[in-house]
Amino acid sequence: MAVSIAEIIILSLLADWVFRLMRIPGLIGMLLVGVLLGPYVLDYLAPDLLVIGADLRLIALIVILLRAGFELSRDTLHRVGGRVLLLAFIPATCEGVMITLAGTWLLGLSLLESAMLGSILAAVSPAVVVPAMIRFMKERKGASKDIPSMVLAAASVDDIYVIVAHSVIVGLYVGHQVNVVWQVVGVPVSLISGIVVGLLVGTCLYRLFDRFNPRATKRVLILIALSVMLIRLQYLLAGYIPFAGLVSAMAIGFVILEKREHMAHEISARLAKVWVFAEIILFSMVGAQVNVGVAWQAGLAGMAIIALGLLARGGGVMLCLLRSRLNLKERLFVLVAYSPKATVQAAIGSAPLLAMRAAGMETGPGEIILAVAVLSIVLTAPAGAWAIAALGDRVLEVGPEAGRDAYEAAIESSPDDDDVL
Repeated sequence: MAVSIAEIIILSLLADWVFRLMRIPGLIGMLLVGVLLGPYVLDYLAPDLLVIGADLRLIALIVILLRAGFELSRDTLHRVGGRVLLLAFIPATCEGVMITLAGTWLLGLSLLESAMLGSILAAVSPAVVVPAMIRFMKERKGASKDIPSMVLAAASVDDIYVIVAHSVIVGLYVGHQVNVVWQVVGVPVSLISGIVVGLLVGTCLYRLFDRFNPRATKRVLILIALSVMLIRLQYLLAGYIPFAGLVSAMAIGFVILEKREHMAHEISARLAKVWVFAEIILFSMVGAQVNVGVAWQAGLAGMAIIALGLLARGGGVMLCLLRSRLNLKERLFVLVAYSPKATVQAAIGSAPLLAMRAAGMETGPGEIILAVAVLSIVLTAPAGAWAIAALGDRVLEVGPEAGRDAYEAAIESSPDDDDVL
């Protein structure tokens, strides 16, 4: 397994360099490395690595969401909070409803089977969107209208909403007892409980850091470990109290940024270094999940379903941005930034198929759902990453600088303690 990780790192860094030379986002190269080395093409990766792939993807996702939390200030959320809530729910709902209706016609699925597909495809990929938005925030692009911050926050909430909806639909399909009202109420409850717990943990952490003053690298290790434990808490509380562990992780960064800005920038700088490795693991492991043969089987009907869903999502985005300060080009950027599929589709794309097998049901619809989910990754993750970078660099205006950038100042003023544990 260690050899496979070493090979992934070397090949992914090489692919990242080559793709950047061609002005294409490097994550596309990492994704392709995973596809080629994965079990569905060359089958070169060690089986043990594939077994722990889900855990590795989770840790990488935690790293990027922690970085997101350390970039969202209270003032920013106050300015864009209303739009964030609209963007978190309306576009995903529009896309899910469109796919539910179209799936019965184009794929021959039942209404509930189409709804399962819609609940999978309706999620936007934080692994693609969040790093891009953080880059724009560092470069102050779109800063005057808080566009990257708005997209970053909305994309994170969008996933939680979609995953909850998916679990409800799967339960209804396989005949499990599902309290629909409780599940619907559980969406805002899970967000609120996640935020409250995250704020409490963040408050305790910055006070402990003030008292004991550990190195920034140790602070990062503590944050990642606590975030993993919060995800574990989410599963322990499942069925009792709705709780969003990933939202808690983001809230930790928010409260530290609010109370100790310099400390937050130090931690964010270290997380950026950790992300260099986490990005390779995340996208290569997502790529390894892509079954090219299954994606091919989805065919033109699958492409049409994905396209119709994206059109509906785009309409939802434009609806959310009515009466906003954004011009037409900036609204188109938000639309494009809200299109990539990857992480959630790789994580839950096979869930309906597994549920059907466990229930002794016909698995044909589950295979179709998985095929279209895989196809959505293949089509939208590379294209979306490239389009976000290209359009953002052209459309987003650089905001006015208010003195020296606090993030860079924190990096320069803090000791480089990467080798001190």
